This record gives sequence, C-alpha cells and structure tokens, in this order.
Amino acid sequence: MHLPRYTLKGDKSLMVFQFVSEGPKGKIPKLIKYSETNFKDMYNLGFGDMDAIGEIDDMAISDNGDSDMVLATVISTVYAFSDRYPDYWIYATGSTKSRTRLYRIGISKYMDEISMDFDIYGLRGDNWEPFKKNIDYEAFLVQRKKL
Repeated sequence: MHLPRYTLKGDKSLMVFQFVSEGPKGKIPKLIKYSETNFKDMYNLGFGDMDAIGEIDDMAISDNGDSDMVLATVISTVYAFSDRYPDYWIYATGSTKSRTRLYRIGISKYMDEISMDFDIYGLRGDNWEPFKKNIDYEAFLVQRKKL
C-alpha cells in the first residue's frame, strides 16, 4: 500500500513491531505482535498502545488523530510478516465490538488494494466467508495469495 505510515522497528523474526504515533495527544508508543494460536499455521495479530512494562494495551483509546496512518502502518506489518511467512494465516479481531467495526471499515476502505495481495475472510457466527463490505464480522482472517 502506498499510504503514509510510521517508521517501524521490527525484531529479527518479524513477529514484533514498534512504532510511535504522533498527534495532538503527543507521542504514543504502539506495539504489534504476531503470536501462535492453537490452529496450525495461524497467527494472531495483536495491536495496541505499549504500556509501561512493554506489553500491548489493546483497550487504550489514544484518539491521536492519525488513525489512517496507524492503520497503514499495521497493514505494512502484515505485508512484512507474510513476506517472511507466506503460508501462515493471520487472525485479527478488535478487543471490543466497536474496534472490530473500525477494522472492518479500514479493510473495506482499502479492499481493492489489499485484495490484490491477500485472500481475506470474515467470521460470521461459526462460518468463515470471503470478506464483503458492509457486513458485520466478528473476526478477520488473511493469507498472502499464492503466485
């Protein structure tokens, strides 16, 4: 994606990333972690403010006026992670229903570009289905498209 984004600092495994959001509320450190789930080749994308002990606070409300830039930065880690691990699935959901809705809106906004590189699914009830705009999903699943 060719959107403005923050400079990332990633670990060697490309499973942990940090960046700093800058806006009216100041400089807010952010943290993104990809962690194993109980399902083979599926990793959870965790994201939020970095708390005082270096962990993700996914309930913090930063409201720093830079949500598009933050979203573009998080999406850039999905590209980096899937470049390194192209066979892994990435699972994501918001910590609240309203955050999941914001993720859906963000995916919808950049759907044309994202769908060129990724297969995207939304969870409704017990079923995964190809992502469609304007549908409420409980979670999202993406995988890099095979060439």
